Amino acid sequence: MTYQEERLASLKRQRTKQAIDLAMQGRWREAVAANRAILEDFHNDVEAWNRLGRAHMELGEYQQSREAYRRTAALDPFNAIARKNLQRLNYLGEAKVTAEGPARKVEPHRFIEDIGKAGVVNLYHLAPTQVRARLVAGDELFLKTDGTRLVVEDDLGQYVGHVDPKHGQRLVKLMGGGNKYSVAVVGSTEEAMTVIIQETYRDPSQIGKLSFPSKGAEEIKPYVDEKVFKMESEIEKILPEESGYTIIGGDEIEVLPEESTGISDESASEEE
Repeated sequence: MTYQEERLASLKRQRTKQAIDLAMQGRWREAVAANRAILEDFHNDVEAWNRLGRAHMELGEYQQSREAYRRTAALDPFNAIARKNLQRLNYLGEAKVTAEGPARKVEPHRFIEDIGKAGVVNLYHLAPTQVRARLVAGDELFLKTDGTRLVVEDDLGQYVGHVDPKHGQRLVKLMGGGNKYSVAVVGSTEEAMTVIIQETYRDPSQIGKLSFPSKGAEEIKPYVDEKVFKMESEIEKILPEESGYTIIGGDEIEVLPEESTGISDESASEEE
């Protein structure tokens, strides 16, 4: 490798790191500029085109995002990220935001592993794809109680889905007792959505009551870490394959009243 080639390779590494850091901080306008700077010298950098598409999508600039992902698809016809996001953009349409709001990403420290305080949960009775299409890994969501059901909404207050009754009922009772929780997207496809629910405050009256009690040591899995905040190519590698929920830590169980028998998913369907 010549000196000039080494210099360009070093420059590319520096710019790539900068572009990823900006994306992880939710600084999407700067991320657009950073990735375009890379593409000025490296026209066929597939990852830069993907990052550019993601940045434009986060800004609501869907046509520019579509163009970037199409460029990726032209360079790499089998690129799963480009295919997935072009499909998502078909649902989002041609709308463009006129003002940039605050980043909707959840800070990495909120995914710190803590015994019984966090779980990865699959949502049920999902909202239409058009509503969910704008949500990607790391986006913040919000919990809302609806009687005994635990509903998940996006930052616009739109219904996204709800936690299955067996686990949602427990969290509803803990929230009624004063507990507070944060929620963020872990994975989203056309057919499914997975979120992480993290206990952020435990009311003194709820001491000793785990938000996500273990169902058996063999099911305990440390799950979410800083990988959630890497680009989509990394995120896709850690999406869960099983149903139900994954416990983040936890090795003791404390059963709340009326929970000992649990509620089946079938009964959830009947309540709809």
